[in-house]
Amino acid sequence: MAEALCEKLQGSSQRSPGLTKEYLEYLARQSVDSIRLAESQLLSQASHSLLLSVQALSKKSHKKVIAAATRHASLSQTLPMTARKVFDLTDMVSRLDDRAESFSAGFSKVNESEVMMERRRVLRLLQNSERFVDVMELPSLLKTAIRASPVNYSSTLDIYAHICRLASLYPSSRTVVTVKDEAEKIVRQMAADLIAILRAPHLKLAPGLRTIGWLKRIIPDIASGGRAEETLPAIFLVCRLSTLIITLYALSPLRRLADEEKLRASRTSLTWSGGQHTERYLKRFIEVFREHSFSIVSISKSVDASFPSALGSEFDPLRPLPPIISSFPMHLTGLLMETIRDYLPSVQDKAARESILTQVLYCAASLGRLGADFGVLLCCIGAGEWADLVKRHRLLAGRLESVIGESR
Repeated sequence: MAEALCEKLQGSSQRSPGLTKEYLEYLARQSVDSIRLAESQLLSQASHSLLLSVQALSKKSHKKVIAAATRHASLSQTLPMTARKVFDLTDMVSRLDDRAESFSAGFSKVNESEVMMERRRVLRLLQNSERFVDVMELPSLLKTAIRASPVNYSSTLDIYAHICRLASLYPSSRTVVTVKDEAEKIVRQMAADLIAILRAPHLKLAPGLRTIGWLKRIIPDIASGGRAEETLPAIFLVCRLSTLIITLYALSPLRRLADEEKLRASRTSLTWSGGQHTERYLKRFIEVFREHSFSIVSISKSVDASFPSALGSEFDPLRPLPPIISSFPMHLTGLLMETIRDYLPSVQDKAARESILTQVLYCAASLGRLGADFGVLLCCIGAGEWADLVKRHRLLAGRLESVIGESR
């Protein structure tokens, strides 16, 4: 009977067996009268409630249900497509794994490939970019140091020494080579400025030695094959000699007047009593010569002393060369002797001639303190009163020494 009721309740629809069993158990617990009288009414009420719930649900969610049904209708096509894509993805993952292994093998630290080496060079360049910029700014920094007022030559030479050190450390770097070439041009200009300082009219000992010291640091770089201890004393003497010649050339107006007097003296047959312009020219010439010659020789000796004594070379028997200052005073005094030889005969006044020769005597004594006394050479220019003048001055000097000795 229970089986018949189950078949009756389930009918042709696919209902849950559990619900059917629960309903039968519920009926078994009820009395026959309650089943006859109230069961049909309860079922009608439950059916009506379910109908209302379904209607309310369909009213609220029918659009969503329709949309879901529409979308779910494409699942029959989407799921196979997804399966194919999953298969393709699985195949691509395997190939990607092979490529990753190949990349790892090619760019590992064990295998030094060109790409990795280039990458390392780029990274190293990036890390040293600030230093690279600093190196490229060295020429402009050098120009700024030279154009400063006053010029700081020590800082300039320190910067140039740093550039030379970089060039010795990185000789194959094109950037460093370019920077060094620009620095050499700037330093050559600085050397020209330093030489111009050596040609200053009133050069003192301290500035002269400082300038020579600065030139000593750059001569080996700008003059290949030249020794600083040989070239710098010669450069100094040439600069000072050119300054002396320029200063003496400034006496050209007086020299022209002296030349005119000399010409008039040669044309007249009478006794010549002139020579005032010649006297002025000679006195001024000797004064300028005395001041500059003493300064040149004294500073030149200090310049020579600033260099270490050179040693002989077994490969060159002529080394070391004698200092240029040893023969320079002869050339220097030659300028004075030639001028005196040309213009002193035009001065006929005895007092004027003695005054000029006395001035020459003081000049010779001044250079004699430096080992360059040229007083003996005056006997060769026809100054007959020179011997008497020297005797008289020596006699006066002896009397002065005796007076000083008695006062002590």
